[in-house]
Order: sequence, then C-alpha cells, then structure tokens
Amino acid sequence: MRAVALLSGGLDSILAAKLIKEQGIEVAALHFDNHFSACSENQKEKLLNKISKQLGIKFENKILDESYLSIIKNPKYGFGKNLNPCIDCRIYILKKAKEYMEKIGASFVITGEVLGQRPMSQHRKALFNVERESGLEGLILRPLSAKLFPETIPEKKGWVKRNYLLSISGRSRKIQLELANKYKIKNYLWAGGGCLLTDAGFSRRLQDIIKKGQFNLDNIELLKVGRHFRFNPSFKFIVGRNEKENQQLEYLKKEDDYLFKPIEQSGPTGLGRGKINQSIKELCTKIITRYSSADQDFKISIMNGKEKINEIAKAEMPENNKYRLFII
Repeated sequence: MRAVALLSGGLDSILAAKLIKEQGIEVAALHFDNHFSACSENQKEKLLNKISKQLGIKFENKILDESYLSIIKNPKYGFGKNLNPCIDCRIYILKKAKEYMEKIGASFVITGEVLGQRPMSQHRKALFNVERESGLEGLILRPLSAKLFPETIPEKKGWVKRNYLLSISGRSRKIQLELANKYKIKNYLWAGGGCLLTDAGFSRRLQDIIKKGQFNLDNIELLKVGRHFRFNPSFKFIVGRNEKENQQLEYLKKEDDYLFKPIEQSGPTGLGRGKINQSIKELCTKIITRYSSADQDFKISIMNGKEKINEIAKAEMPENNKYRLFII
C-alpha cells in the first residue's frame, strides 16, 4: 500500500507522514514550490532532504508553472487577510497531488491539516469544499485531526487503523511539539510556512504589478528583494538593502533592465525595469545616493544589455521633480 504525503516542511506535515509510515504504509512525499515562499529554493531543498532522510522516505519537488498565477488573480473562494487565496491554492495543489497519486499507483493522499488551525482554510466547511473540488472525496487523510472527521476510505478499507490517528484541533502547538520531541524531529519550518502571500508588504507589491499588467514569474521574483519604487505605470526601481540583495538584483537582471552600481564608493545596487529616459536615470542615481554612505558626489555605473555609461549622482534627493514616487 502506498500513499502520497504533501510535505510543506512544516511540523504538521512531517508528523502526518510519520504517523502513517508507522502503520507500515509506503509514503511518497510531494512538495510544491509555488514561488511565494519566504525561504529560498536552496534553503528549502536542503531542509526537505534532511526531513526525508529523518523520516526514511523519498520526496519529489515540483515547481508550479504560470497556470498557478490565475488563482491569485481571481480566486473562487476569495482572499484571506492579504492576497492569500488559501482555499483555491489548496484545491489547485491537491488536484496536482491526485495526478501524482494516480501516476505512481498510490491509493490516497496525506496532509498535515489541523481542524481550526487556520481561520480561512482549515475550518470544516472549507476542508470539505477542498476535498470535493479536488476530486479526492474520501481519499484525503488528515492524521492529526482524523478522529474529528468521518472515516475516510483508507480507514473504512482497513488500510489505516483509526485508533492510531489523532484528534488535534485549534491553534495550539503543544501536542505537535510533544510529538516532535517524542520522535526526535528537529528539522522543520515554523508554523505559517513562510508564505509571502500572507505578508501585507509583499501583497502591496504584488497588487501593484497585477494592476500594471506586469504579473509574471520574473516580476514576482523581484518582489522578494529590496526597496521598491514606482515612478510611473511603466517604470519601477528596486534598491538592494544589503550585499546579498545587491547580488540578487544582479542575478535577476534581464537584458533590457538597467543596473545601477556605485563605482568608487560603497553603496546599494539598483535595478530599473521598464521604459526609461534621462530624467528617470538621474532620479535613480539620486535614490542610490540617498541610501549610500556618501557625503559627496560619486560615480554610478549604469548598465543594460546595450550600453554602459557613467553618471555623477548628487548627494541629495531633489525637492521637486515631475515624477511622483510611490514606495511600495
């Protein structure tokens, strides 16, 4: 008997997989990278490798394509507090899990959901809606809260013993932490999972690119880095806040983007994306200067795929200019 466990990297999903594996069922873990994780891909992959080794199971990492973005534009079940379409997201992921389940010949899906833990997506009605719309009615087993729900198909058929499942509900983490200690589980993400769609600041930036018709995977990656300035509907400027973000901006630069870098003094890197002219270039250099430690004029290199020029930046922001800046 084989089951697919959705493995987010959080403690709940780890414990759910552990409880079912203990019943002698082969568990194939499946992780989805949806581009909105606060952890980098490398960080999360290293963590998931540690988790899968500790559990004695293999995991597969799937990166969701641009079709996933459609649920953020128009979610059937709406948003949470910010731009988090949690119910629609869950339906989408479970549909993908169903495809994988059928592909590898598994019989059901395991999740780490806990009844009442998340106000939008883990109340009883929402969980039943997700089950129905994903095409997995009766085939989603939630080991941490199973005794609070009707028996699933795996329980009815005797694949899983209900007596060994749990009845956790609510937002307390006490029982999960006790189980983590019992099973000596030390590697996991903390509650919340780091989804950037629940973050107010990130949601403002995301709403900006949606409204400007710039909602794509390249622009989403930029939202995770630096200070963001909107000059006008067709131009945006991002300034690195530290050396790591400066390097990320260089890595994320596309051929038509403009990269602004101080030459002889230390200071932040800036990336401009969109239609640019000389006045915008000058304003970008002044913003770079504003966030540097310079106390006098200094040179800034401006590069894109077609040209490289040096500009002199003044060490103060202009009091008046024709561009109205929005810091997002």
